[in-house]
Amino acid sequence: MYVRSRNRSIRKNLWVALVNGLFALVVLSGCDLLANATPAPTPTTAPMQFTTLNLGLPQKALSAPITGIVSDDQMLHVNVTLKVDQATLNQLGESNGQSSSTGSTPDLAKKLGISDENLKTIQEYFDSNNIKITPNKTRTNLTFDAKASSVAHLLQTRFVIHRLNGRTFFTPDPKQMPKVPASIAGYILAVTGLDNYSAPPTHKAALATQPLTGGLTHHQSDAGCVNFYPSVAAPDRLAHAYGYDRLWASGWHGENMTVNLIEMDGFSTSDLSNYFACTGSHAKLDYVNLGSSAPPVGIEALIDIEMLAGLAPNVHLIDYQMDPALLNGSGSNWWTAFNNALQQIVDDNQNIPHPGSTLSISLGGAEDDLSQDTLLAVDQNLQILTKAEHMTVFVASGDCGAYASGIYKGTPDTSFPASDPWSAAVGGTRITLSNNNTRANEVVWQQDLSNLSQCQNKWGSGGGLSGFFARPAFQQGPGVANKYSTGKRQVPDIAAAATNLPLYYQGQWITAYGTSAAAPIWAAGLALANEGLMLKKHIYFYGPTIFYYAANHPGNLQPFYNVTSGNNLYYDAAPGWNYTSGLGTPNLMDFFNVLYNAQ
Repeated sequence: MYVRSRNRSIRKNLWVALVNGLFALVVLSGCDLLANATPAPTPTTAPMQFTTLNLGLPQKALSAPITGIVSDDQMLHVNVTLKVDQATLNQLGESNGQSSSTGSTPDLAKKLGISDENLKTIQEYFDSNNIKITPNKTRTNLTFDAKASSVAHLLQTRFVIHRLNGRTFFTPDPKQMPKVPASIAGYILAVTGLDNYSAPPTHKAALATQPLTGGLTHHQSDAGCVNFYPSVAAPDRLAHAYGYDRLWASGWHGENMTVNLIEMDGFSTSDLSNYFACTGSHAKLDYVNLGSSAPPVGIEALIDIEMLAGLAPNVHLIDYQMDPALLNGSGSNWWTAFNNALQQIVDDNQNIPHPGSTLSISLGGAEDDLSQDTLLAVDQNLQILTKAEHMTVFVASGDCGAYASGIYKGTPDTSFPASDPWSAAVGGTRITLSNNNTRANEVVWQQDLSNLSQCQNKWGSGGGLSGFFARPAFQQGPGVANKYSTGKRQVPDIAAAATNLPLYYQGQWITAYGTSAAAPIWAAGLALANEGLMLKKHIYFYGPTIFYYAANHPGNLQPFYNVTSGNNLYYDAAPGWNYTSGLGTPNLMDFFNVLYNAQ
């Protein structure tokens, strides 16, 4: 007991001594530390690295005289095109233009779009500057709207106004081009909306100056009343000349087929009602306003709708009407509005709700007048529509012959987006019909060459060599390799009638001209052919590749009428493919049979 108690006492004394010693040590140490105290180092963060954005603006735009500063309050609509996995996109299109009638490409956002993590990184940067970005459904594109001052602060620039060749446009200050964090720059393919250098379209449908005369008396409700004008290529006459009526005879009028349109004009319902009544069309028309209101009524939308309704009389039409706010005014940006429409169509068709559908575009501008980022942004959307969503995009080749810029005997150039490899570019012809409405003759279309100082959509069928896009591997066949070939994309791919076409406009019949009419003629034809293919073989064909397939595998058939007479002010028509009319105009029944027989 003693021993045990003693041990406890010793332990207690030792514990007290130890505590006291430690306390003294702490006090002494504290005094020394206080006497020699230095602040603890603050953790440092590496400064954010920034990368200058290359908007693809030509030097002539950046060096043009600056005439002013963009107002801080001007609203900018900015479109950021994100890079996709090109190998995956190419793989989605590796079917040589053939797809099953039930085929779809689900989860495009997962296959092509930016990841959740990377999207969050981009959103956090913009959120920190109170700018909200909106991804599209496929997460291949981001958009935001903000005042110029906010965008300038975010991108460390300012916006200035230039004047060049009589045209005014804005760009970021060439001395302080926009910057983004290096951590997100690698995801960006192109940015549009930070400038409006790219010129608005230079070609669209045009009207003859006089209304049609010499017709018999008729009433609005008379079926076929347009045929009272014997001098024009009315829908049933053109259908007979190109063989569309042979597909009609099989019961294929466009039932369950969809053609999309992109328009900068609105349309008159009363004009359309008259046209539909006169031609007996039962086409269904829906429209999507991409702005707060529809654009003003104009000629372009009417000719596209009327040509389609006359040749595919039971087709479903969806008219995407561009935002008028982006088409007019000091902050106008036509190509951003156009790309928004493309993006909406991509979103609406991501799971291929309408197999075999097409898109018809009757607008464009000279490649040389567009920024590189405009070309890249539109090109990626055209690739997604074609390769991933299995849609054929028809584009009018332009109406200024070989001079899309409208400068006669300047450097020949082409119209975009017809020059894009994933467009089926459609040139124009002048067709002559026999008394029984068969095709008597067809030459390259030219409307009026009396004034070569101003094109005014009259010089004729657009065609030539792209200055930007390489010739795609599928563009092969007799005539493709020629003395003008440079390895660049060659335009057009195909052609159709582009003049003497009846249009009901502002309460009267009148004739229209331009490749704007030719593009919907082909869109209607492919709708009929795909309808038949889906009913008979449960397949359909898509993309510009199919026209070269048909030309190179005709068997005993003639899928195209080769146009060998005429020119477009620089290039002559010739046997085989040529720069004025491509592979030729539709011989639709043979074209259908070539595709039907495809292995």
